[in-house]
Amino acid sequence: MMSPPVPDAPPDEILYRRPVRLAASARELWRSREVIWALTRRDFVARYKQAVLGVGWAVFTPVVLMVVFSVFFQRVTKVDTGGVPYALFAYLGLLPWTFFSAALLQGGTSLVSNNQLIRKIRCPREFFPIAGVAVALVDGAIAVGVLLVLFAVKGFAPHGLAVLAPAFLLIQVAFALGASLIASAVLVHVRDLRHGLPVLLQLGLFATPVAYGLDAVPPHWRPAYSLLNPLVPVIDGYRRTVLLGVQPQWGLVGLGALGAAISLVGGYALFKKLEPGIADVA
Repeated sequence: MMSPPVPDAPPDEILYRRPVRLAASARELWRSREVIWALTRRDFVARYKQAVLGVGWAVFTPVVLMVVFSVFFQRVTKVDTGGVPYALFAYLGLLPWTFFSAALLQGGTSLVSNNQLIRKIRCPREFFPIAGVAVALVDGAIAVGVLLVLFAVKGFAPHGLAVLAPAFLLIQVAFALGASLIASAVLVHVRDLRHGLPVLLQLGLFATPVAYGLDAVPPHWRPAYSLLNPLVPVIDGYRRTVLLGVQPQWGLVGLGALGAAISLVGGYALFKKLEPGIADVA
């Protein structure tokens, strides 16, 4: 026997048909930026408050992976680094990857993790995945300190073209934010994704040129590869400018920027489309 409809619930046929106004939503986000900062600070403090290593966990993953890659990948496959010490080569690839991985895990699960808060207060729901990405960005900034130590230990100095790094940072943040918005909105409705995300990220680590260089990818695949996974030209761009002192492959960087923009705008539009039902099912 079918249960009677809930009187206060909106009809199913209109639940997800609210018009999406991205410009107005972006203005509301900017006006409420203090709330995002408060959520970011709360999540960051809560994450490390009772941890023995504290913020040391922010560098644990990239450092351990760098050591593993140095022991196995470099000895078994002999990755061509262009004369750069492999530890620097690998760590500079791991920095954007670990940021993206942490952002997707924290931002993607943020709505489910804050379901009690979402049901009690009225605010734009995208605050929560944005705060998750912001925490991952702070972790990434801490992990950059290890890169500076590696430069000193290896007796290697970054090149002047490192001034282009903020352009690559902008692409990776846009891509991570778009992916987190998509994952957080979908995960509310498909809870199995919460268990599948770590598996997908493990596969993505090896599908992205982190332990190896872009030269290992066939040239005719690189444009589509860069469009679908903007981290590909981002990592290659960091290595070329910071470690090798040569110009990045601007064509691939442009495709990566386009892919990141599509991810961000499309992810935000999808999130706002699904937002009316989030509080009911989170």
